Amino acid sequence: MNLRDSTPVTIDDQPRAEHAHTGAWVAGILRTRIADGQLKPGSRLSEQALATALGVSRNTLREAFTMLAAESIVRRIPNRGVFVASPGPDDVREIYNVRRAIEPGAVLWGQPSEDALAHMAAIIDQAHRARDAGDITAMADANQALHKAIVTLTGSRTLERLMERVLAEMRLIFHAMASMPDFHSHYVERNGELVALLRAGRRQDAAERLRQYLDVAETELLGHLAATR
Repeated sequence: MNLRDSTPVTIDDQPRAEHAHTGAWVAGILRTRIADGQLKPGSRLSEQALATALGVSRNTLREAFTMLAAESIVRRIPNRGVFVASPGPDDVREIYNVRRAIEPGAVLWGQPSEDALAHMAAIIDQAHRARDAGDITAMADANQALHKAIVTLTGSRTLERLMERVLAEMRLIFHAMASMPDFHSHYVERNGELVALLRAGRRQDAAERLRQYLDVAETELLGHLAATR
């Protein structure tokens, strides 16, 4: 695990709770912040500061940490604290196993309404602008948004919640690829091709293209991790 930043991370723009919130509520906030790239791998999460900022007890925060640790999103280190995780090769393999089980099925059997397809097309436009500007973070943001939109096609809140966990872990992996802009830029085109197939009603082709896409991405990520560790 790469503990690049020992400065405790706090959340100071969350509304304070007016009543006792659950560990799941706190875990959801932290998970979203990780998926959005606001909490980075190796960052230490300050128990005292977070409990104060969110208006919850330390016991509630510890419950949230336990949930996130079970999802491999944070790591507990005895006598040091809780840190945002830095996923390794086994984590990458597990994430892509989950993605292969969910995303092609969402493409094949989901309900792509005109609004949903228009939303995806807008994400692709955003990705192209980010690529032209050389904005790696914005390319990663667009990629996350597109794959979230794909799972939303299922209409299943359970799968959407699972995908939120997956996207949080993916964001942590993307940090490892920050020095490789080509990794993100060529997926802009792959995402565009996928949306074009969906808009053409070619769901079977889109599902197969997505399976191939996920295989390629997993191999590329594992190769990069092997070269840098």
